[in-house]
Amino acid sequence: MENLINELKLKIIDALNLDGMTPEDIDNNAPLFGDEGLGLDSIDVLELIVLLERNYGIRLDSPSKGKEVFQSVAVMAKYVAENRTK
Repeated sequence: MENLINELKLKIIDALNLDGMTPEDIDNNAPLFGDEGLGLDSIDVLELIVLLERNYGIRLDSPSKGKEVFQSVAVMAKYVAENRTK
């Protein structure tokens, strides 16, 4: 699971152009959205949805599912591990 978490962190940094950030800068359990954690916004959600679809074959069909999956990197990794098709 740790490898998947690290892989996701690298892909998030790349997809969202978080220049100067390293995987170590992202807390596994910190919120991805809002004022805490990475502080991502709704545009970033779209990028993360594309990331999951391209890299892991996962389609998120509802916004409520996105809120559930993108709580933190750890939650995202668990979801990917359980649902990936690639």
